[in-house]
Amino acid sequence: MLGPNPSIKHPMPMHKRVGFLKALVDAENIEVGDFTYYDDPEGPDLFQTKCVLHHYPFIGDKLIIGKFCAIAEGARFIMNGANHAMSGFSTYPFNIFGHGWDEGFDVATWQQEVRGDTVIGNDVWIGMEAVILPGVHIGHGAIIAAKSVVSRHVPPYAIVAGNPSVAVKKRFDDKTIERLLAIAWWDWPVDKIGRNLNAIRGSDISLLEAAV
Repeated sequence: MLGPNPSIKHPMPMHKRVGFLKALVDAENIEVGDFTYYDDPEGPDLFQTKCVLHHYPFIGDKLIIGKFCAIAEGARFIMNGANHAMSGFSTYPFNIFGHGWDEGFDVATWQQEVRGDTVIGNDVWIGMEAVILPGVHIGHGAIIAAKSVVSRHVPPYAIVAGNPSVAVKKRFDDKTIERLLAIAWWDWPVDKIGRNLNAIRGSDISLLEAAV
């Protein structure tokens, strides 16, 4: 069988800084696809605690990351637990400290700040120290530049950069993007992917379509 085992924690024995996240993440509110990796000199095992912040199961939001994603050191996914109620005069979370401060707190004022799941598509490259805010959806094939702060949805195959991040360009023209999304090579069986790597990492869309 071509390709590494996606269940191996450290697929590059000489480089323990790289790890397949599906084998490393065990949180019930995080889903990661095959072959997605995190690269960190302190070890990819820290991804769950170092990179996914304010993520509490009782809130119900999920971090969903597709297959074949590359996540660089220090990327951060800020989840909905970081949000504060903003409908009143103060945003201070008095209720979490109890001792009477929780009395009369209207949970709905906080729930309206929850922005849903954070969803990362397939074949996405997230650069060093990029920050992804709650509820953001990043399309297949997108590139998030280093240190970008992503506060809104990112279209497939867009390149975004800055704070707040903006789309600086598309990786391909609209027709090619449409064809790539229809091909969805990341959903092919692993053996088929292995046999067609030259087409996948090449730039001739007709060769990729011929392999479908």
